[in-house]
Amino acid sequence: MTTPLRIGTRGSRLALWQANFVAERLRPFAGSRPVALVEIETTGDIVPEVPLSQIGGDGLFTKAIQEALLAHKVDVAVHSLKDLPTLPVAGLVLAAVPARAATGDVFVSHRFLRFDDLPAGAVLATSSLRRRAQVLHRRPDLRLVNMRGNIETRLRKLKEDALDGLILAQAGLERLGLADAITEVLDPAWMLPAVGQGALGLECRADDADSRALVGQLDDRQTHLAVLAERAFLRALGGGCLVPIGATTRIDDGILTLRGAVLPPDGSRKVEGTLAGPLNQAEQLGSQLAIELLGRGARELLSL
Repeated sequence: MTTPLRIGTRGSRLALWQANFVAERLRPFAGSRPVALVEIETTGDIVPEVPLSQIGGDGLFTKAIQEALLAHKVDVAVHSLKDLPTLPVAGLVLAAVPARAATGDVFVSHRFLRFDDLPAGAVLATSSLRRRAQVLHRRPDLRLVNMRGNIETRLRKLKEDALDGLILAQAGLERLGLADAITEVLDPAWMLPAVGQGALGLECRADDADSRALVGQLDDRQTHLAVLAERAFLRALGGGCLVPIGATTRIDDGILTLRGAVLPPDGSRKVEGTLAGPLNQAEQLGSQLAIELLGRGARELLSL
């Protein structure tokens, strides 16, 4: 009997959508080899009501799946790439990054048509320190509250708790067929997305040549290089998934343009910059931009 290709995933509706998306694209390449999902509970799932910044540490949604991969309980890990720490894990490789979905953040509200329509003192919910810092940088008059849980839970709480609005990732809503809930796609000129937002990361064991070759057929080179630039930027800053750091990339005619920003949690300051260069130097560009921002005050902000 052929051993199945086992895909490790979290059990949320969005995580399962992402894992099934990958599985369906792998099956034509797998031939007679079955492709199966294995649900794994992560630290971030066990304590869904506690703000991530209070739990502490990177890898809250990825470490348990990586451990299952190293223990040979699964063969492929499917991560939301924005959740995957930038420091490599010995024995694992990022085997593929499929073509990216929408990278932006969106404003969702039943009361206001645009984020800028929110009156002073309006109550806005988000679970992200990055979003919180950028919102407060633009609108320090707003009152922000923490909100965790899956997308459906947050949409329900928006109404039940009589909130003025919340901010979510565009890709997650669209993947779950909930795009109608989007009130406004926020301008990345002020709301930079998380590093890797909208992209999936497919991890394999470094010594598993068969799985790596199979998964590698889903890799999108431009997306992969773009996220490598963003991840190098974050890694060189010394920041993790929970730090108020945003980044976005654009690729035109072989030139990659990376824009990044660092803020303190209260959004009182922002250090940002842009750097462009050859696509094949993606990681160097990310590191170089980070060094530039550190020299312009980002190091002080990261210590707050």
